[in-house]
Amino acid sequence: MRKFIKHNFRLFVIASSAIFVLMIVWTVFGTRHTIVQPIEYNHKIHVEEADLICIDCHLSVETMSSAMIPNIEICQECHSDEPFTDSPEEIKLLKYIEEEEHIPWQKIYSVPDHVYFSHRRHVSIGDLECSNCHGNVEELESPAPYPSWEPTMDNCIDCHKQYKVTFDCLSCHR
Repeated sequence: MRKFIKHNFRLFVIASSAIFVLMIVWTVFGTRHTIVQPIEYNHKIHVEEADLICIDCHLSVETMSSAMIPNIEICQECHSDEPFTDSPEEIKLLKYIEEEEHIPWQKIYSVPDHVYFSHRRHVSIGDLECSNCHGNVEELESPAPYPSWEPTMDNCIDCHKQYKVTFDCLSCHR
């Protein structure tokens, strides 16, 4: 009986330890946190049918450090009272416009507070395409649920080395 208890206790400890390790691994390396946007914005249809490019809606990307997430002021330049389609997402957009309410878009990309990132420096001066960091957004029929590229220090330095630009600490760290 004592041998049976000792053997089962040993199995219990091993199984519990394995479960604990798996829980830690899942927490650290598990699935990404997906971001749900208030409108299922279809980039593809805007690129293909309205012939838009990134800077048509993301106005400040070439001139300012931050890239503006478009809101109703930009959307209402094309969208007015009548929808172009019977899409429920366009109906949602028109409701935001009618009520003059900002769309509560969720931020997907972010860098730590001590990091200075300038879209202008990368797009206008560095001549990088939006897809370098954001992937093929023009193909997306719904918003990206998570970043296509993580702006980590290693990823940034790899890119700076590839394009032979400075990776001096003070260029990005404030």
